[in-house]
Amino acid sequence: MQIAIVLYDRFTALDAVGPYEILSRLPDAETVFVAERTGSVRTDTGALAVVADRSLAEVTCPDVVVVPGGPGQQALMEHRPLLDWLCAVDAASTWTTSVCTGSLLLAAAGLLDGRRATSHWLALDQLKRFGAEPAEERVVADGKYVTAAGVSAGIDMALTLSGRIAGDEHAQAVQLATEYDPQPPYAAGSPRKAPAQVVEALRARSRFILM
Repeated sequence: MQIAIVLYDRFTALDAVGPYEILSRLPDAETVFVAERTGSVRTDTGALAVVADRSLAEVTCPDVVVVPGGPGQQALMEHRPLLDWLCAVDAASTWTTSVCTGSLLLAAAGLLDGRRATSHWLALDQLKRFGAEPAEERVVADGKYVTAAGVSAGIDMALTLSGRIAGDEHAQAVQLATEYDPQPPYAAGSPRKAPAQVVEALRARSRFILM
């Protein structure tokens, strides 16, 4: 099983690395980081780089595709090399997945037309522009398409997918091995729970307010 995690300039690190930590533990799995060109790809902070060992042209038939989100997604919404690759590999993939605003790239490629999907809460409504049905849920599975909400939800998505591929006991063992047992110090992880002033302040700074 080949798992292809897509990288691009200014992706969000945890969107890619969170699913990698979970999915790379699947039995007989080969996990590859892939980008338009091989080499280091900088995350949205600019302080961290992840190496893409394969180019898009070199990865033609992955079983699982993972598309992270991040500020760099916005510049790729009409970028044919990536969108065409997503369409091509989706034709044979078993699972096509995303984290955060990575779902907007899947939608821009035409893969989520008429399907339920999620994204970061600030970007959720943007899915409508591409024919997808926004769902305000942490993980949404519609057929072979599994999308996750913002950043940290990528771990939940990967555990969900692991359970479907290798069984619940395997997924539970990975959850235990990674000690994924969230107990955040604040109840502010969703716009429904966070203080109103925090929600509005973040919304005001969002890159989606003008879209």
